Amino acid sequence: MKFNSWYLSSFIVSFIVAIPILTVFASFFQETTNYFDILKNTFLIEYIYNSLILLLGVLVLTLFLGVGCAYVVSFYDFPGVKFFKWALILSFAVPAYIYAYSLTAFFENFGTLYSILKSLFGPGEYNQSIPKFDGMLGAILSISFSLFGYVYVLTRASFHYQSQNLIELGQNLGFSKYKSFFKIILPSARPAIVAGLALVAMETLSDFGAVSFFGIATLTTGIYDSWISFDDLAFANQLSFFLLLFILGLFFIENISRKKAQYHSPVKGGIKEKKKIKLNFSKGSLAFGFCFLVFLVSFLFPVLQMLYWTIIFPKNLFDLNTFQLFINTIYLVFLSSVVLVIFSFISNYGNRVTKSKFLNYLTTFSITGYAIPGVILAVAFITFIAWFDNTFIKAFEFNSIKRVFIGSIFGLVIVYFIRFYSLAYNGLKTGYERINRSIDESSYLLGYSKIKTFLGIHVPYLKNSVFLIGILITIEVIKELPITLILRPFNFETFATTAYIFASQDLLEAAAVPSLFLILIASTFILITSKFILKD
Repeated sequence: MKFNSWYLSSFIVSFIVAIPILTVFASFFQETTNYFDILKNTFLIEYIYNSLILLLGVLVLTLFLGVGCAYVVSFYDFPGVKFFKWALILSFAVPAYIYAYSLTAFFENFGTLYSILKSLFGPGEYNQSIPKFDGMLGAILSISFSLFGYVYVLTRASFHYQSQNLIELGQNLGFSKYKSFFKIILPSARPAIVAGLALVAMETLSDFGAVSFFGIATLTTGIYDSWISFDDLAFANQLSFFLLLFILGLFFIENISRKKAQYHSPVKGGIKEKKKIKLNFSKGSLAFGFCFLVFLVSFLFPVLQMLYWTIIFPKNLFDLNTFQLFINTIYLVFLSSVVLVIFSFISNYGNRVTKSKFLNYLTTFSITGYAIPGVILAVAFITFIAWFDNTFIKAFEFNSIKRVFIGSIFGLVIVYFIRFYSLAYNGLKTGYERINRSIDESSYLLGYSKIKTFLGIHVPYLKNSVFLIGILITIEVIKELPITLILRPFNFETFATTAYIFASQDLLEAAAVPSLFLILIASTFILITSKFILKD
């Protein structure tokens, strides 16, 4: 392999992204304070137990919601099916921590439900009859309704590409609709379902906002508390190691499932287009009711709750510097998107022209950053900067670099880059796979250099992929909480951090305004992206 600038550039990008991951692994072998022994003997078991209970509950509920919705809208024709096809993905716009605020505000004593009952039936002791969704149950519901879209989108894609041949096979075998579903349809979609559940699991284990709001002691909150409350960065990293093992295991499962995924039917006679079953009024009403209920609970409920608080307390809208929060949020979105797109282009093209197995392995390792919780990446980044500053900068008596990277927009964008590098890299890689290498060879024969081939052929061809990547990064950055919370500059707030700060102070009505704006902005970008996500 010829060593060149493309190889060097791609190597540097991938290595930078991999640094926090390597830091977490290295930190496991460091000594820590006595707090480690205390935690090991008391809270560590609780962290692991709560994390597993939370994971199990979320997986069961998202499996039911995601597969159920995907099956109904894919195989049946009923009033509103075209609407629900894209409306159900709007749950992506509602972060779990905002759903948690809505759930609490609605069902708490003298909350929204109490006010509704009082206005309808007059004064009464309604609080005793109103169910309470807090603690573990509240966390499971909040995370599940926020994340079931992963299972829905992937499973629906699998159902969409299933041919009529498979359905007719079940009919020829004398299977009922239910038996065909469990024996033929569901098994054929298993890779997609597993991939969706793996993504849900990774997001669940990395959740910070919802579990901290409900006071659930998980591995993620333990990492945050170890650093913030106990000032034990070493143990925060060591605790991150245990969580990282869970996450990487799930990432491996998702990767294997994705590689084995098969969305075509290898049967003779070609693929027949799947025909939707027209439902009668009663069954159509049930299908409509199920989809509407999921849409109501997952999206309309938190939106209406936040809107209710905003209308009831209009002062919060005028007191909040909405314009500045919008500027701050979009500023981070713009910087992150530009950096991610540019360096993802460099990495993809570097891997393409060098054909280096080592570089490919390093890149594959580096993109696991998306599977790592934001709180781990933030703590690992701070750890590395502190180590580098103490080991090299101070050794040569230079000024400390901590302020440059910690508590700055620069450092924040770097960690965003590490966190979402996988989205940008894989998005461009998918586009690159559609560009035949013979085009590159023809370009070289015509006298084009690698850089001219890159700028003149690849970049224009991949403009749609760049657009989609930009939208996905925008959605993720808008919703991101722990990284922004830990690394943002002083007095630099976004919609996400502002909502969290108000909620942590038990000012849910004040948290409604930034939460509502966050949902509306994210929803707009999700609707723009829907034509890429939904194929029919």
